[in-house]
Amino acid sequence: MRLKPKITPLTRERWRRFKATRRGYWSLWIFLFLFSISLFSEFIANDKPLLVNYDGQLYTPVFFSYSSKTFGDEFDFEADYSDPYLQELIEKKGWMLWPPVRFSYDTLNRDIDGPTPSPPTRDNWLGTDDKSRDVLAGILYGFRISVLFGFALTLFSAIIGVSVGAIQGYFGGRIDLLGQRFIEVWSGMPTLFLLIILSSVIEPNFWWLLVITVLFGWMGFVGAVRAEFLRGRNMEYVKAAQVMGVSDFTIMWRHILPNAMVATLTFMPFVLGASVTTLTSLDFLGFGLPVESPSLGKLLTQGKDNLQAPWLGLSVFIVLSVMLGLLVLIGEAVRDAFDPYRQEGKH
Repeated sequence: MRLKPKITPLTRERWRRFKATRRGYWSLWIFLFLFSISLFSEFIANDKPLLVNYDGQLYTPVFFSYSSKTFGDEFDFEADYSDPYLQELIEKKGWMLWPPVRFSYDTLNRDIDGPTPSPPTRDNWLGTDDKSRDVLAGILYGFRISVLFGFALTLFSAIIGVSVGAIQGYFGGRIDLLGQRFIEVWSGMPTLFLLIILSSVIEPNFWWLLVITVLFGWMGFVGAVRAEFLRGRNMEYVKAAQVMGVSDFTIMWRHILPNAMVATLTFMPFVLGASVTTLTSLDFLGFGLPVESPSLGKLLTQGKDNLQAPWLGLSVFIVLSVMLGLLVLIGEAVRDAFDPYRQEGKH
């Protein structure tokens, strides 16, 4: 027997109010559509074919690496599908199915006539950067890693912040006092200076940057959760549960946390918007991902350094503006959905 998840009337009402805010509702679908496209960047922008038919046999270079000898070459090297000689060998006995953009984020376009950065062309839809790499491919891969970084930063920060706020608010007293003093000291730490110092010692990567930013990003969730737990611990149903011998963890998890999560969920989309731009900001300042990694921040830096190539800065600016605008509209819709005093209006 399958158990269907129970949807409470309150949840249905919140979803109805979210859908009533039309700009936020459609912004959610647009953002999910754009993010879904970026998740399949390898199938949209890649210097390897999606499918190769050679001598009656199918190959998938987008998933696996093949030797050039597999396709009739005399030498045993990893196949370079942009090589005209190898393309000619394959087309003699088969065909290749290419993605819409024949460049990955790190592919160098050696067929450019003229200086780089080069303007948009039929091959490079948004032009190239100063290293002759395709801008559109860099935006696709950079958008994906920025959003994934933002999601991970928001999730882990929320877990730590909600846990700390719940403990402080529920137990109060000395625990709350010590927790507040620690947060005051910790929030005053110069995060950027620490990143600069650590970057000179350790080569930064995705997970290293995530850990550092989470260490200083969880404090924004503490205040709202702590206030809800300070209020909730004095409620009659909580005191009744304590008298009945219910454990503190059960009371916190089942009775107070659902109410406290309302404030957290309304706050989370705005935190996500700030988190998504965190990695972009670090890359722009030169303390982010390694040089060979795709990054919107590095493209912004190139736009700043190459003012004669406006397509660099404008492309990334439009992407960031649209992304942040969508997240803000989604956040407003979530806030309205969880607001019990909101009156229906026109949107």
